[in-house]
Amino acid sequence: MEPESLERRAVVLLSGGLDSTTCLAICKSEGFVPYAISFRYGQRHEVELQRAKRIATNAGVAKHAIVNLDLGGFGGSALTDRSLAVPKHQSADEIGSDIPITYVPARNTVFLAYALAWAEVLEANDMYVGVNALDYSGYPDCRPEYIDAFETVANLATKRAVSGSRLRIHAPLIHMTKAQIIRRGLDLGVDYSQTLSCYDPSAEGQPCERCDSCLLRMRGFAENGLTDPALQS
Repeated sequence: MEPESLERRAVVLLSGGLDSTTCLAICKSEGFVPYAISFRYGQRHEVELQRAKRIATNAGVAKHAIVNLDLGGFGGSALTDRSLAVPKHQSADEIGSDIPITYVPARNTVFLAYALAWAEVLEANDMYVGVNALDYSGYPDCRPEYIDAFETVANLATKRAVSGSRLRIHAPLIHMTKAQIIRRGLDLGVDYSQTLSCYDPSAEGQPCERCDSCLLRMRGFAENGLTDPALQS
C-alpha cells in the first residue's frame, strides 16, 4: 500500500447527523484521506456521538478525535441548558424565520478553531464542514459569508498558511436543499439509518419527530419520495 499523501489529508467535522455524514462521504469521494473530529460540548443530544463513532468507523477514517468542551457551562441554548425547552412543531412549515433558542452561541467558531488546530498539526490544507444555508434553522454561523470569513482568519492566523500552505474550508452542502443533500448522499452510498439529527432524542437515540431538525430532515426524505430510515430503526 502506498503511503498517504500529506497534501490530501482533510479534517472533517462530524456530528453524527445527516449533513456531516454526507459531507464526510463527499470528502472521501473527492480523494481526501479524512480525519474526523467530533465534540462533546454539553449537548443534551450527546447520544449523537455514538452515531459519530459508528459512522467514522464504517467510513474508514484515518483517525476520529472526540474533543471535550463545556459550552453547557455558559448556557444560552436549549441544546446545552436543559431548563430550556427545545421548540417543537407539527410540520416544517411552522418553523419561523427568527434565530431559534437551539442556536448555540459561537459553536461553529469554536469547532472550526479546534479543527483548524488539528489540521495544522496534521499538515492538512483542507477542512470539510457540513453547514447549510437553505433548509436550516437560521443559524448565523452556517452562512457562506461566515465560512469565507473564517477561511480568511485561518489563513492569517496559522504558521502553515503564512509560510505558503493556503488552507481551504470546503462547505459542499451550503447551497443545497435538504432533499438535494439526501440525494447526493444516497448516490454516494450513505446509510442514513445510522445518523441522528434530532435535537431532543430519547436516551436510546429515537428522534422526537417534532423539533426543527427532525422536521426538515423528514421533509427532505419525503421530497425524494422516501421515509426517513431513522424512523424505522
